[in-house]
Amino acid sequence: MRTDFSAAQLANPALEEANDILRKCVHCGFCNATCPTFKLLGDELDGPRGRIYLLKDLLENEATPSKKVVTHIDRCLSCLSCMSTCPSGVNYMHLVDTGRSYIEKKFRRPLPERLFRRLLIAFLPHPRRFRLLFRLARLLAPCRRLLPGRIGHAVGLGSSSKPRAMPSPPTARHDTGQTVGLLAGCVQQVMGVEINDASARLLARLGYRVQLLAEPACCGAIEHHLGRTDLADKRFRQNIAACTRHIDEQGLTALLVNASGCGTMLKDYGHLFRNDSVLAPEAGKISAATLDIVEFLFDRHTLDRNDEMQDVRVAYQSPCSMQHGQRIDRQPVALLEQAGFTVQELPEKHLCCGSAGAYNLLQPHLATELGKGKAAYINATSADVVASGNLGCMTHLRQFTGIPIVHTAELLDWATGGPKPF
Repeated sequence: MRTDFSAAQLANPALEEANDILRKCVHCGFCNATCPTFKLLGDELDGPRGRIYLLKDLLENEATPSKKVVTHIDRCLSCLSCMSTCPSGVNYMHLVDTGRSYIEKKFRRPLPERLFRRLLIAFLPHPRRFRLLFRLARLLAPCRRLLPGRIGHAVGLGSSSKPRAMPSPPTARHDTGQTVGLLAGCVQQVMGVEINDASARLLARLGYRVQLLAEPACCGAIEHHLGRTDLADKRFRQNIAACTRHIDEQGLTALLVNASGCGTMLKDYGHLFRNDSVLAPEAGKISAATLDIVEFLFDRHTLDRNDEMQDVRVAYQSPCSMQHGQRIDRQPVALLEQAGFTVQELPEKHLCCGSAGAYNLLQPHLATELGKGKAAYINATSADVVASGNLGCMTHLRQFTGIPIVHTAELLDWATGGPKPF
C-alpha cells in the first residue's frame, strides 16, 4: 500500500510504525474471509481491509474522525484472526490500537458512551471496586431485563458466572526447585478464583513452588484497547516495575498467565517500550518471562494419562487471544489428550465468540450474534464439558449453552488428582 506521511509525521514513532504496517498491505482481502464482523455484516468497512483504509486516511491526513468511521473501528473485535490469515505479515493489532488512541483524542463521543467507557475503566481493572460491582450485578440479576441496554447486558454477564469454593493448593509431590509467579488478574480474581486455585494446585502437584501474584492486578489491556494510552502507559510502567521486582526478589522461572487476553498484552510490553532507553530491557524481560500456563506445561511436561477421564468428552473452544494473539493452538488440546480426555475442536474455531475483552459490553448486539453462533457449534457436539483458556470467553458463552464451560487448567487439575470442576 502506498502511503504519503510527511517527514514531520514520521518523526512520531507511532506514525512511523503505522506507516511500516500499512506499506505491507497488498489489498488481497484474505483477511476479510476470516473476519467475524465482515462475515456477520457483509460490509467492506467492517472487515480488516476496509478498516485499514479508514485508519490510513485518519492518520495520514490527520482528519477529524466522523461518526461513521468511528462506528466501523469500534465494531472491530481485535480478535486478530486477520493476522493469522494475512500472507504479508500486516500487524493489524498495532495499527488498530494506534487508530483507537487517535480516535479517543480527536473524537467526542456522546455523553452516555463516554460515561459507560469511564465506568469500565473505573471498575474493571480494580479488583476491590469490581468485586462490589459484581455483587451488585448478582443482586440485580432477576430484573436485568428491565434495565437499559448495555447495563442489563452487563448484569446478565455477571450473573452467568458462579464462583466455586475450592480447596487449598496441595504440597508438591516432588520439588523441581523452580518458583513460578501466577498472575491473579483483575476480573479473574473476582469472577474466576477457582481457575487460579486449580492452576496453583496443578503446578504444585508437578513440583513448582507457586507465588500467586495479586499485584499487578490488571495487565493494562482494558485502557489500551479503549484508546486511553495515557492511563495504559502509566499502568504498563507500574506493572513492569512490579513484575521485575517479583522476578528478581523471588527468583521466578516464569510469569504464568491463565487468562489469554492478559498474556497477549504482557507479551507485547517489549514491543511497546522498544524505544524507551530506560525501560526497554525490563519490558523485554517481562515479555520473555510471560507464558500461558498451557504453553509452560506443554514445553516441560508430558502428563500421565488418567484412564478414568477417557469417557469425558471435551469440546475445546480456542480463545482468539490465544490462537491468534499468542499463536498457541495445539498445546491445550494435546495436554487434555495426554491427561486422558476425549477432545474435539469446534468447526470454524478461528471465529471469535464475541467476548473480546470489553467488546461484549460495548457492542452487545454483535457480541450476542457471535456468541450464539459459537454456542450452536458447541451444542451440536456430544460434549460433556467445554474447555477454554480465557475467562471472558467462558463467561460470555455460558449465556448461550447449558453445557458446562471450565478452564483447561481445571480439567488438567481434575485429571491429576484435583476436584471435579463441573
